[in-house]
Amino acid sequence: MKIVADSKVPFLKGVFEPYAEVVYIDGKKISHEDILDADAMIIRTRTRCDKALLNGTKVRMIATATIGTDHIDLKYCADNGIEVHNAEGCNAGGVMQYVFSALYGVAARKSIKLDDFTFGIVGVGHVGSLVEKMARYLGFKVLLCDPPRAAAEGSDAFCSLDYLLANSQIVTMHVPLDETTRNMADKDFFDLMPIGSIFINASRGEIVDEDALMQSLQKFGAVIIDTWKNEPDINERLMDMVDIATPHIAGYSYQGKQNGTAASVQAVARHFGISQLYDFYPEYDKSGHEPVLLDLKGKKQGEVAAVFQYNYPIFTDDFRFRMEPDNFERMRSDYQYRREIYVE
Repeated sequence: MKIVADSKVPFLKGVFEPYAEVVYIDGKKISHEDILDADAMIIRTRTRCDKALLNGTKVRMIATATIGTDHIDLKYCADNGIEVHNAEGCNAGGVMQYVFSALYGVAARKSIKLDDFTFGIVGVGHVGSLVEKMARYLGFKVLLCDPPRAAAEGSDAFCSLDYLLANSQIVTMHVPLDETTRNMADKDFFDLMPIGSIFINASRGEIVDEDALMQSLQKFGAVIIDTWKNEPDINERLMDMVDIATPHIAGYSYQGKQNGTAASVQAVARHFGISQLYDFYPEYDKSGHEPVLLDLKGKKQGEVAAVFQYNYPIFTDDFRFRMEPDNFERMRSDYQYRREIYVE
């Protein structure tokens, strides 16, 4: 059995070696020739799995250590008997932490009072649900827009996108990328948002019409961007205009990376019957990376904000990115994973 794996997937080296030949390659450089005799692939978003890459190979299993699957041609895989497994929800805690660290950080820097703000969450899957939970814990009024969930569960807990945009002072995006969400944040979208509101995108860069955002920037109280079109060749003009800019690392928590690798290893193990790895989970290899329990009892907003900022000083990432925007990929691959904050 042969596995070709992205060399940047953490905690993976040594796991499959007792059971398979494993070849590690930079995910962007994995070629058709590299996988001709491979049975499985373990990848991240930087490997585009389509007919051009997969046709004529032995690959029958692709595990991506990411939530998203827009880098994989799912129809081609289904039509050609290739099982695909993603790591649903693996980095949800990390993205939630990013949202609140960024929000409190920019509010403090720009003297924005958040007391009466309504939190609008667009996309309420694994990530959006955690953001909702934390926002409610912190006393925010919350509006939710998720048409697929509303259709499946009933509309009582959800509202239309237009209503959310017109009535939220914070709008945070947590939708997958598909043809219904590509460029959904366009001129009409931004026109509906109140003057002085805060816009956060930590989902996929392609959901935002960047020209429309730049044209609307003057109306916002703050704009926070983690994901960009055309990564790693990002729009540096937009980067210079927003309040917080980071290189697609919102979900880069220690726990998120453990979860993503665990999901990939378990999926490949179960596909090929490697029972010893059915319950694999990476051990902590560094002290001080255990998750942080946030006790909200009796704490005021300022105290909570300080906990988020202490555990994740987001402006360090913002500063480093602005100093070296051309090193987008290196910043991601060399990122020092932070530990997550959670509430029981």
